[in-house]
Amino acid sequence: MLFNLLLIFCFYLPFQVALNPSAGIDLASGRVFILLLFFLWLADGLKKRRIFLQNSKAFFFILSFLFLNFFSLFFARNIDWSIRKLLFLFSVFPLYFIVADLANTKEKMEKIIKALVWGGFLATLLGIFQFAAQFIFGLEAVYNFWAEHISPIFLGANVTEAVLQNPSWLVDISGRAYLRAIGAFPDPHMLSFFLGMLLPFALGLFFKTKNKFYLTIFFVMLLADLLTFSRGGYLGLVAGILAVVIFSWNKLKNKYKLALTFAVILASILLIIPGPISQRFFSSFNFKEGSNQGRIEIWKQAGEVISMYPFFGVGIGNYPLEIKAAADYREPIYAHSNYLDIAAETGLINLAVWLGLAGFLILNFLKNFRQDILFFCAGISVIIFSAHSLVETSLYSPIVLPLFLIVAGFTRLLPSQGYNFLEK
Repeated sequence: MLFNLLLIFCFYLPFQVALNPSAGIDLASGRVFILLLFFLWLADGLKKRRIFLQNSKAFFFILSFLFLNFFSLFFARNIDWSIRKLLFLFSVFPLYFIVADLANTKEKMEKIIKALVWGGFLATLLGIFQFAAQFIFGLEAVYNFWAEHISPIFLGANVTEAVLQNPSWLVDISGRAYLRAIGAFPDPHMLSFFLGMLLPFALGLFFKTKNKFYLTIFFVMLLADLLTFSRGGYLGLVAGILAVVIFSWNKLKNKYKLALTFAVILASILLIIPGPISQRFFSSFNFKEGSNQGRIEIWKQAGEVISMYPFFGVGIGNYPLEIKAAADYREPIYAHSNYLDIAAETGLINLAVWLGLAGFLILNFLKNFRQDILFFCAGISVIIFSAHSLVETSLYSPIVLPLFLIVAGFTRLLPSQGYNFLEK
């Protein structure tokens, strides 16, 4: 039963209906789902006198990361903000322990990946429909409809209001405004994170199952990812493509090389041929462009904060107060980089722990490529996530972080041992 509930959660992940437990609070239902799974898993383990904990570096890095986030509480100016961020992390990270236990065979890992990909495919279709609708009904009409009727379902009224104050839904290309693909996500960047991480798995399922529909899913997801106009997402795709070519070319059979070449060429064409997507991509290299200059200034501010509080940061959740003393909790003030946010709020030591986790996952998934192509896909997925993380913050996304932890949980199947915490 537990494994089936995990599959349902994986499918449901991109469509988390928002809960409103009290005025001013919107809660992603996925967080409640994870805690329900965790307590059921814990009760089942105690009943059977068997609680599996993975004896690996991933387990060590995750525990260290959580501890250092908690420890930063002692350096925080606003304890309430820190506690809210910690509650988020401690309501999501149990997912890693659940997956590491339940995904104990390659067949189960494949089922989890299929649930993720199919759920992601439906989220993709919603995003493409929303993007295309602006050319039929008009940008303003679709924008208002999404803001008033769709986003409040998945984000909640309060989060939707905060999101709309930061106009990330729109992009200006050559003087024309476009409504970017967002679907059920708060902004196009989180949708791009999610799709970027799923793309390798969709392609991997095609290679493994020989089901051509997974190749269709791959290209539809790729299109939706491009329609987010997220330059961080494009960076992740480029990093993923380079990693695939570098690490897999000599290991692939000729028929797979042909399919991979076709996928790479198509992705490259979409990024290069004249049009809104290519203009958005190449604008990443224009450092005189307004948003790029703003991003660079934000990174400089984050660097200054890190230089003042290098070891343990300013306290988790307290970075906005260093930039604006009168900041509101929902005010979108962050470092626009997972790495800078971690370093600024919890210190360089914790950043080293996070980099160690990502590096461990990438190296161990890639070196076990011959055991299962889905391991290779997991490594590429983490590479795409890590590259995108250079320029965006997704650590507190109730969709992206769980996906990362699910992938991390697959390390259970690598050549490392686990142990039972409770066992006669």
